[in-house]
Amino acid sequence: MELHQLRYFCAIADTGSFSRAARQTFVSQPALSQQIGKLEDELGTRLFNRLGRSVTLTELGKTFLPRVRAVLRDLESARDDVIEKKTSITGLVSVGVIPTVAPYFLPSILATFSRKWPLVHITVVEEITALLLDKLRAGSIDVAVVALPVPVRSQEFESFPLMTEKLFAVLPKGHELAGRREVSLGELQGEPFLLLRDGHCFRETAVEACKRARLIPQIVFESGQFSSILSMVSAGLGVSIVPAMALEKRPGCRYVPLADGRAARTIGFVTLNGKSPTRANEAFLAHLGARS
Repeated sequence: MELHQLRYFCAIADTGSFSRAARQTFVSQPALSQQIGKLEDELGTRLFNRLGRSVTLTELGKTFLPRVRAVLRDLESARDDVIEKKTSITGLVSVGVIPTVAPYFLPSILATFSRKWPLVHITVVEEITALLLDKLRAGSIDVAVVALPVPVRSQEFESFPLMTEKLFAVLPKGHELAGRREVSLGELQGEPFLLLRDGHCFRETAVEACKRARLIPQIVFESGQFSSILSMVSAGLGVSIVPAMALEKRPGCRYVPLADGRAARTIGFVTLNGKSPTRANEAFLAHLGARS
């Protein structure tokens, strides 16, 4: 029993004519008649009453017709499902992100991606860079959004820059340098510093900027969040360094660009070298690059 025979059978039942069915299915009438004959031979019964030019279903033909229609509908539905799977993107994407990027950069990226690809489920892990790289190695996340370069020397990861942002000094509102257009870190010698704790890659970025200015920061407070540091600066308890994306309106804080032209950080994403991405991963990475 062939699918084209079932289609021919339905066409004859719909039109009541072998000739009209042949035109409808774009086949010659003799070929159509031959295929219906083969179908009837296989079933061992007549499906049509042939009364001159009039063609009607036999009782067994009437029983057969709804089953054939159901088979053809299921086949068409299966075909549509395959086409939809080919043209739509589904699956899971697991994203790792460092805490100094997560609340500023990622929310809008995730929101627009989810609107574009609603069938993709995204999970987010917020951790420091070293732990995110471990998760990439283990395969528990697909991509990590971090500050570049990553602190590894091997070729196990591929890195792709997304954006570079300037660094700013954060000063209490009443600080004597708060009104300046830019400030050198050397001018903050002796000030109490509030920095991220060890393990956060931005701490290393801030410390390197201090070294270039020959400044040894007197660290009086450490935190894992910029928000805590900004609250302390706002209260007049010290000064700090933050990236451009962390600038937020605080009544007691003033942000002054650093005069050091190298005082910047690059944000990018990292994937495990040699791992083939899924279509969902490819779509997310493309969206990430387009929205940065």
